[in-house]
Amino acid sequence: MAKAKKIPTILITNDDGITAPGIRNLVEAVKDLGRVVVVAPDKPQSGMGHAITIGQPLRLNKVVDMFEGVESWVTSGTPVDCVKLAVDKILHKKPDLCLSGINHGANHSINVIYSGTMSAAMEAAIESIPSIGFSLVDYNYEADFTGAKHYVHEIVSTFLKKKLDKHFLLNVNFPSVPLELIKGIKICRQAYAKYEEDFTQRKDPHGKKYYWLTGAFVNFDKGKDTDVWALDNNYVSIVPVQFDLTDYKLKSQLEKTFK
Repeated sequence: MAKAKKIPTILITNDDGITAPGIRNLVEAVKDLGRVVVVAPDKPQSGMGHAITIGQPLRLNKVVDMFEGVESWVTSGTPVDCVKLAVDKILHKKPDLCLSGINHGANHSINVIYSGTMSAAMEAAIESIPSIGFSLVDYNYEADFTGAKHYVHEIVSTFLKKKLDKHFLLNVNFPSVPLELIKGIKICRQAYAKYEEDFTQRKDPHGKKYYWLTGAFVNFDKGKDTDVWALDNNYVSIVPVQFDLTDYKLKSQLEKTFK
């Protein structure tokens, strides 16, 4: 008698909040690929990075009819809290895959450091759960996710067929163009690009000073193998990511210096 095929469990979270169009599009893209469970923040958490909630209680509530046929939960915590709560209090086991996103806005280059989307995916990888973070290079609430959904389904279905390393972690970004203009997928390295920041000084109605962070994104990396180049040229960028921040080249040099 043939062995029944195991249905994979897919955990979905984000940093834009459970009501964001991005997470709805992510659910729709993969809900036919396994048992999908959503655990997401109750409000936007962009730029939260790898923050966790300490010193105050976390709320966790089941949501009815948020996503048709999909078990959904909302928490007062951060994206990283969502992953931790999902494994410990909802699934009571590790899912087969964790997906984070689809983020409204790019998470290429240095953004991976600040991103709540990628930090949730990274937390899953730290917990030995293969994970992927997805982002669309469009901050508009009415953004067109058609191309992103197409490639999410292709990417996730591909990796569900493979035996993945327990720390498998990808940062995937989609260009903001119609599906027919996307040229395909590029496997990339993270570009050296960042925001040249400035704090604009203003005054509140009481005459007291406050500051508003502004700045422009600057790409210092002219390589054609980077995520920024790929997105600028209408490719889906995939960057393999790791949470080991060791600089192995410098480590080797220092070992010679201090031997």
